Amino acid sequence: MSARAQPMAQDLLPGLIDEREVDWPRVASLAYLVQQRFRYEYSEPIHRLRHRLMVVPPDRHGDQRTVASHVTASLPASAERWKDEHGNVCVELAVPGVETWVEFEARVVVSRVAGEEPGLRAPVQLVGPGLLAPTPLTAPTSSLARSARRLRASGRRGVELADAANAWVHRALTYERGATGVHTSAADALALGRGVCQDFAHVMLALCRLLGLPARYVSGHVLGEGGTHAWVEALLPDPGGSGLAAAFAFDPTHGRRAGLGHVTVATGRDYRDVAPTAGTYTGTAHGRLTASKRMDIIGVEYARDRSRSA
Repeated sequence: MSARAQPMAQDLLPGLIDEREVDWPRVASLAYLVQQRFRYEYSEPIHRLRHRLMVVPPDRHGDQRTVASHVTASLPASAERWKDEHGNVCVELAVPGVETWVEFEARVVVSRVAGEEPGLRAPVQLVGPGLLAPTPLTAPTSSLARSARRLRASGRRGVELADAANAWVHRALTYERGATGVHTSAADALALGRGVCQDFAHVMLALCRLLGLPARYVSGHVLGEGGTHAWVEALLPDPGGSGLAAAFAFDPTHGRRAGLGHVTVATGRDYRDVAPTAGTYTGTAHGRLTASKRMDIIGVEYARDRSRSA
């Protein structure tokens, strides 16, 4: 199937909050409404469509909470939800038949809290193996290995080393739509020197794993961007000494830490673990996908300003 992204209109609707009017340094918590549509058009009728959507965030991810979620189809369909091996929410919709087109819509409300410590995941010794192993999309290269040696030689460790890796990847690639695809590996993107957020994330994953930093791919949304976004979480020892691993989020596309403007949907070893849509059907028709998304602020709570209340 071919895919084309089509951002939704960005005109604010009643009840939505303009991000430009938010006093971000004073934000204590906020709520987002994320709306996505996936429209599939077929050249001839198809049958027994089973479509998996990975568009609903987990109930909790660090300071992020899922308040409500609703996934629907434009045609009669049965739905089933489950969690995959990475804890991601999967929604599968079964549609008996499609004449020409079908549309799936997801509406999700999430909240985030400012100032919370990184979420603690699991005992440190249990985190490494699965997130240190390369995958076909994150296989290391000789040039990455040389860069990893230079970064290690700097003496940085833990979060500081991950910060340095994030900055290195941001400098190594230029953002360019259309230069790569969903099957492009970190090695190929690095050789091109161009790519999109998925490529930035794959290169950083490859580099982190060479540095001995357990890291995973994150699929989600970032405020102000029309499509889905990708970044990286490094699972590193909790600075508080709890013996657990804490998740630190980095956005190599933008060259900074991920913040309150990011909403996590799913995590995995690379893009293949978290693709938003996948499905099968019976028939010989060709399908065409048009996707749209918007993410809006629907609530903001500010921290109390003690200097003003004194």
